[in-house]
Amino acid sequence: MEKQSAMTNEKTCSSLESLLEIMRILRTPDGCPWDIQQTPESLTPYILEEACELIDAIESGDPRAIREELGDLLLQVVFQAQIFDEQGQFDFEDVATGIADKLVRRHPHVFAKRDHDDHATDLDAQWEEIKNAEAYQKKSCLADHLPNSLPALQRAQKLVSRSAKANRLEDLPDVDVLLAKLSDLDRPTATQKLAEEELGRLFFALVRLSYASGIDAESALRRVTTELLRQLDD
Repeated sequence: MEKQSAMTNEKTCSSLESLLEIMRILRTPDGCPWDIQQTPESLTPYILEEACELIDAIESGDPRAIREELGDLLLQVVFQAQIFDEQGQFDFEDVATGIADKLVRRHPHVFAKRDHDDHATDLDAQWEEIKNAEAYQKKSCLADHLPNSLPALQRAQKLVSRSAKANRLEDLPDVDVLLAKLSDLDRPTATQKLAEEELGRLFFALVRLSYASGIDAESALRRVTTELLRQLDD
């Protein structure tokens, strides 16, 4: 078993080193003109695109497609790390070490053998406790890691989830009041238009309802949209 594990680790290291070297060559003066011109900012649209394509592959259940899309997403990590390495900021090893250290730090029940009740809720509380204790709280807990570039629906879901964990759901717009407005509208006419802010609050109310029901709003909307597309194509 140990021999097999060592062989697997050696294969993984070899594949990763090969990928890193290819990326380095592509960025050299004799490399690819397109790759040389890229910046962290110019690559950001591809990160979201590749993540979405990976989600599609996972939902398709096709292992070959999932493997390919995981590779495309990994390329974005390697590409960004290479650019920052050239700037003398950090390299891929720093990225890998950072996330490895974070995983160990946030799983004391595995690596430090801290006692726990072996329940998901207990582990969630432990995760939040460790996160809050870490020294990167440059923003409030609710705003931390909620980037503006995150798709609006996902960002709203994270805000609701964090508000619930912080016992601050009452600070969010009242769901009943918002849904009452929606039911009063019935079928808006061309002259009965919703203001952008009011419509946004209604969307947010639906996100809160999905959270209360234990439903991922993003997955639910994506599933319905996919089904409607199938029906339209029939």
